[in-house]
Amino acid sequence: CCRHNQVEHLVFASSSSVYGLNETQPFSVHANVDHPISLYAASKKSNELMSHTYAHLYGLPCTGLRFFTVYGPWGRPDMALFLFTRAMLEDKPIDVFNHGRMQRDFTYIDDIVEGVVRVLDHPPAGNPDWDPKDPDPASSSAPYRLYNIGNNNPVQLMDFIQALENALGKKARKNLLPLQPGDVPSTYADVDDLVRDLDYKPETSVKEGIERFVKWYREFFRT
Repeated sequence: CCRHNQVEHLVFASSSSVYGLNETQPFSVHANVDHPISLYAASKKSNELMSHTYAHLYGLPCTGLRFFTVYGPWGRPDMALFLFTRAMLEDKPIDVFNHGRMQRDFTYIDDIVEGVVRVLDHPPAGNPDWDPKDPDPASSSAPYRLYNIGNNNPVQLMDFIQALENALGKKARKNLLPLQPGDVPSTYADVDDLVRDLDYKPETSVKEGIERFVKWYREFFRT
C-alpha cells in the first residue's frame, strides 16, 4: 500500500525486545540485534528488515522506532501496570518475575506520541557515510533509519511497584516467580541519536507517569 500510494514516510513501531541476548548497555541502535529470544522480538526484527528492503528497492523512506516498555492510559490490559493496578485494588497478589530483580526503561505514552510526531516530519535520506564493508545497523545507503525511544533511565521493578503503591495508597502482595522464558532482566535505551537529530528526549518520570495512569484508571473504571 505504501509503495503504490507514494507514501512520503513510513514510521513503524519496533521494540527494545530486538536486543535479545545483547547485554551491552545502554542498548544502542548501532549494535547487532541478530539474537532475539522471543517470537515477538523476531517479528519486530523482521519488520525492520522488510522496511529496509522497501527503502532500498523503492526509495520509500522508513523509520523504525524501538519503544522501551510503554505504559500509561489506554494501554493494553494485559501489561504489567494494568495487571498490578487491578489486582491491588481487588486485594489480590501480583506476579513479580525474576523475584523482582528486573529493571526497565519505562516510557510514558505521551513521550512516545511526541517522538512519533517529531519523526513523521523528518523522513530519512540515505546516509552518505554508510560503509557496506562495515555496515551500521541504524542507517543505510537507502532512506532508512532506526531510533530508540526510552527514558534513558532504567527503573528497578520493585521501585516501579512502590510508585504504584504510593499512587494507589495500598500495599501490594507480591507473588515472587522465576524469570519468564523469552524475557530479559534489564533494558536501558541509548537515545543519543534521537536527541541529536530531533532535539528530543522522553523525560516523564515513573512517579509522574504512574500518578497520571492511576488518575485515569480510577476515572475510567470508576474504582
